[in-house]
Amino acid sequence: MLSTALLRLGTSAARRPWRVITAWLVAAALAVLAAVAFGGPNADSMTAPGLDSGRAAQLIERAGTGQEGMTAQVVVTPLDGAATFFDDDGARAALTRLQTEVRRLPHVLGTSDPAGALDTGGDTVRGGLVSADGRIAVVRVQYPDQNRLSAEDLDALVGLGDRLRAELPLRIEMGGGLFYAFSDPDGGASELIGILAAAAILFLAFGSLVAAALPIGMAVFGLTVGVATMTVLAGVTDVPAFAPVLGSMVGLGVGIDYALFVLARHREYLALGLDPREAAGRAVATAGRPVVFAGGTVVVSILGLAVANVPFMTVGGLAVSIVVLIMVVASVTLLPAFLGAAGPRLARPGRIGRALRTRRPDRLARRRDPAAGAAQAAGWHRWIGHVGRHPVPYAVGAAGLLLTATLPVLGLRVGLPDDGSLPRSRTERRAHDLVAEGFGPGVNSPLVIAADPAGDPGVLDRLVATVAADPGIASVAPTHIDRATGLATLVVFPTTSPQDRATADTIARLRTDVLPAAIGHGPARAHVGGAAASLSDVGRRTSERLPLFVAAVLAMSFLLLMLVFRSVLVPLKAVLLNLLSIGAAYGIMVAVFQWGWGGALIGLETTVPIVSFIPMFLFAILFGLSMDYEVFLLSRIREVYLRTGDNSTAIVEGVSRTARTITSAALIMVAVFLSFAVTEDPSTKMFGLGLATAILIDATVVRMVLVPATMTLLGRANWWLPKWLDRMLPRGPVGTDRTDDEHRPRTRPHL
Repeated sequence: MLSTALLRLGTSAARRPWRVITAWLVAAALAVLAAVAFGGPNADSMTAPGLDSGRAAQLIERAGTGQEGMTAQVVVTPLDGAATFFDDDGARAALTRLQTEVRRLPHVLGTSDPAGALDTGGDTVRGGLVSADGRIAVVRVQYPDQNRLSAEDLDALVGLGDRLRAELPLRIEMGGGLFYAFSDPDGGASELIGILAAAAILFLAFGSLVAAALPIGMAVFGLTVGVATMTVLAGVTDVPAFAPVLGSMVGLGVGIDYALFVLARHREYLALGLDPREAAGRAVATAGRPVVFAGGTVVVSILGLAVANVPFMTVGGLAVSIVVLIMVVASVTLLPAFLGAAGPRLARPGRIGRALRTRRPDRLARRRDPAAGAAQAAGWHRWIGHVGRHPVPYAVGAAGLLLTATLPVLGLRVGLPDDGSLPRSRTERRAHDLVAEGFGPGVNSPLVIAADPAGDPGVLDRLVATVAADPGIASVAPTHIDRATGLATLVVFPTTSPQDRATADTIARLRTDVLPAAIGHGPARAHVGGAAASLSDVGRRTSERLPLFVAAVLAMSFLLLMLVFRSVLVPLKAVLLNLLSIGAAYGIMVAVFQWGWGGALIGLETTVPIVSFIPMFLFAILFGLSMDYEVFLLSRIREVYLRTGDNSTAIVEGVSRTARTITSAALIMVAVFLSFAVTEDPSTKMFGLGLATAILIDATVVRMVLVPATMTLLGRANWWLPKWLDRMLPRGPVGTDRTDDEHRPRTRPHL
């Protein structure tokens, strides 16, 4: 039985704490060393097999045009607003020097030559590298594949720009894929802010520095091992650039939450007079069971992203799952070791607790008395009792509120936020604005058409002519033909920005009408690639696979909860309520990011579409996280129901006993997620706000209103399970019997 195994594991760790702590120190050191020795950079590839953009990427790689490598762009304009590169010799000389200096940087394969395009006298400029008015020029910098680069290459480019700004009469701004892959504008500040906020909440909840420090210490250990392991994984396969940020966000949240659940039970057992080592073992055996189940649910939900058949999402989900799994292991091994090392000090309140004891000794006495039951949380007891006496209005009102918050989802639009979504304090944003001003919005995210003429010499001419004639295309750069393979690439610039819906329409029109008309029925073929096309394709695929993914996760969760709680209606209710909270979070995201409601509060300067892959990623993570509170809460309700046989008593006592812990855990997770919502990257903002909103709704409206109201309305039917189904289901490890009673003292010690 899982509870027995956890009891032995927790007790053993608490009795030999320094061995376990040393083992974790060694594991963390080895993980970091492995990351340094074998780790790799994160990838920015967002293609998928079977998509047109993926086939374009394969042709581009075969053609060897350099388009498959990493790029950056340096955007310049004369400081003298009246000067232009066409008529100012000083500006032209400065531009030539900048190009020469950039070409000398390590790993730079070459640069475009805007200086060589100035002989046109202001007419159509070769390659579109100088604006028609001569005021803005772009130097495109070509790097090799990302696996051969590091953050040092970005630092070298940025350092050169800083030096040349002081030496040349030019305004210099920079952007491109190199910044996306290696920039870290927040420098780990989000993790630090989240940890500090969690520490403050834990200190207020427990009134003890020691009690507050243990979950933080465990989470930091787990996060170190998890992120290092993710880096090692990046050396084996392409890990998307957002995975470390998302892994840190989710890892900190669940790690501190899981530790809080176990620590709360540990302190209960200490209050009963148990030896600290025995209390730690029993805490792991009871609270550790929901932690293992909830963590497993999170992992399985995230790994379910594989059904989308988008490799970067699958690998990103795997990376985040590794962090969550490590946090679960730490909760049942490292944390009880910390508890055993802390000894009886956790039973004593800190200064705040001692001050409260002096002022209100009668209340503290009741809290220390386990027989007082609901008196430990009298306010929550009264609230849950009140909801239980008026279940219909509370159930209808709360459900109506969440459904209203879900309505904006009807207007959800997926797309690709570009550098124009960043704050104006970032050089990438300023470079983006300069390029859009000089060349049009589509130049910031060009499309790349890869073509295989298959021996037909006239295909490329027809292709260029028909593409250039499309109303959604502003210009077409000169065709590059690889002599060895005969493959060709055309860089084309749409008239609209990558996040504009019209850009997706242009991509679709090129594929369905323009390219087939140019190629005809011969063996030649052409495909549309580039970042905008890749994200558009991924968005379409995830939208197609989302119903299957949601159905699979819902079915899995229903079956697991039915196994755990031996009920049909409890898991059905849990699935529906989780859908409500996730839907409300989606609706709030649409209102903030697409409509701009309250966007300034999180530093959003302009409205942006929802990143195409985020809805599916959020669903996987949120459905798993919402099960944490569901399992923790229902385990307590089930425990009381098995002991008393009374549904109303079980709801009131179960919810009121867990309310304080769930509220503290939710506040911690919300604080951690919101610390990421104020970063500069819009994708990180979406993850942070979406996760924080859903957890807040789930821990308040759902757990403290809808759960007691609906369970009161269902009455004893909550625990209905057909006998034939009960015989078929195997006995699960969490909440299926009186396991909590097995690890609870039969008589209350004298206090």
